[in-house]
Amino acid sequence: MQENLNDLKKRLSEINDINHAVAVLGWDQQTYMPSGGAAARARQLATLSHIAHEKFIDDAIGRLLGELHEYAGGLPYDSDDASLIRVTKRDYDKARRVPSSLVSEIVHASAHAFEAWRKARNESRFSDFAPYLQRNLDLKKHYAKCLGYTDCIYDPLLDEYEPGMKTSQVKTIFQTIKRELVPLVQTISAKLHLVDNAFLHQVFDEQAQWDIGIEAARLTGYDFERGRQDRSPHPFTTSFSVDDVRITTRILHDYFPAAFFATLHEVGHALYNQGIRPELEQTPLADGASLGAHESQSRLWENLVGRSRPFWKFFMPRLQTAFPEQFRKVTVEKMYCGVNRVEPSFIRVEADEITYNLHIMMRFELENALLEERLPVNDLPEAWNKKMQEYLGIAPPNDALGVLQDVHWSHGSFGYFPTYSLGNIFAAQLFDTIKRDIPDLDKRFEQGEFHGLLDWLRTHLHTHGRKFTLDELAKKITGASLKTDSFIAYLKGKYGEMYHF
Repeated sequence: MQENLNDLKKRLSEINDINHAVAVLGWDQQTYMPSGGAAARARQLATLSHIAHEKFIDDAIGRLLGELHEYAGGLPYDSDDASLIRVTKRDYDKARRVPSSLVSEIVHASAHAFEAWRKARNESRFSDFAPYLQRNLDLKKHYAKCLGYTDCIYDPLLDEYEPGMKTSQVKTIFQTIKRELVPLVQTISAKLHLVDNAFLHQVFDEQAQWDIGIEAARLTGYDFERGRQDRSPHPFTTSFSVDDVRITTRILHDYFPAAFFATLHEVGHALYNQGIRPELEQTPLADGASLGAHESQSRLWENLVGRSRPFWKFFMPRLQTAFPEQFRKVTVEKMYCGVNRVEPSFIRVEADEITYNLHIMMRFELENALLEERLPVNDLPEAWNKKMQEYLGIAPPNDALGVLQDVHWSHGSFGYFPTYSLGNIFAAQLFDTIKRDIPDLDKRFEQGEFHGLLDWLRTHLHTHGRKFTLDELAKKITGASLKTDSFIAYLKGKYGEMYHF
């Protein structure tokens, strides 16, 4: 059995190297590649993705997995070997249903779509992006049909990002959250005058914003010897190994929170990947459990840490040193309230913790309508604006502030958006457990000590990689399945205090 296992690991290691080469090329496309390189880059990405897929669906891997099945059954469920065989088998069975030609087509189309999206957003003209979106949509519908589904076409695409999760489950979760959030938004809307954040809308030197973001990233524990930050049109994190995990940010010269919280968000993702055990490297286990698990880390560091009062008690003097003119007279309390102000806004990544989830719900509904062919691509901007009006009471004045704001659909990432809300829910559930284990957590934050939190996350979550599903992790770490209780209680407690209700 050991010989078979070693053979499997060797094959998976080679595939892993190819996939990470694809990731390097993708990172470069979004950061430094000249626009003229788009066509060649699309071809390169498609070629390498085709090769990786062909290697993975090879009969030899299926044979090895079959021969190792009995061996895995005799091991503890959470052992490295049993987990590797189980997760690889799950990936292999799905991959075998998809032709390599379709994989390369999807990658090729999305590489071109990204460039089209970038230009269309800059010019705020959806019609320039529409044909590329239609192509991505058609390919992903074909992909979903290859994978197969019983209830709805969204299921197999959601499963790509959140293994085991069904569209019906997401709908139930969203109904529960919406039932609680809408009254909160209505209550707060009558009290908007209680919180001011005008001081965040000033001119801020871009280099100083960059530097303060780097400082915050270092303080949380992000290892710059094994990572770096660059700029991109839309912030993202990518990993080429546990020792090379990179983040990007986007800086606005007239709104401080945009870059700062984008950096903290991506740092949360990066800390997860830097914390995966090196023993899992070069295998399918060397990644986050799911996108919901990953987003729990990004949203935890961005919001539960970065938007907390204890964090600003520590960090405010540093901010005042970096921006004396803008923040000299701003108190800790004013900063805390300012970065948490609830207000309907056009841009998802700049939304407050309450309305953010409404942004996700409308995207989820629009994705389903597109995939089920109830909504033509050309009608998407109008449908987007109607949903914004329905959910948030505002309508974007142009496409850049509306339908073109997110990069996800240019990548063909249909099914991704719900994982942000799942991440919010899991982050709050985790944080309740963390505070029980570390009762002086707030005091530690006030002193600038974040390593206790990071060590806890490394021990209980990061180390496992992809061994478990999100729900398995929730049960293992918190003792309960994924549930909305902690998240709703957190929002009501925090914003009830701030807005006096």
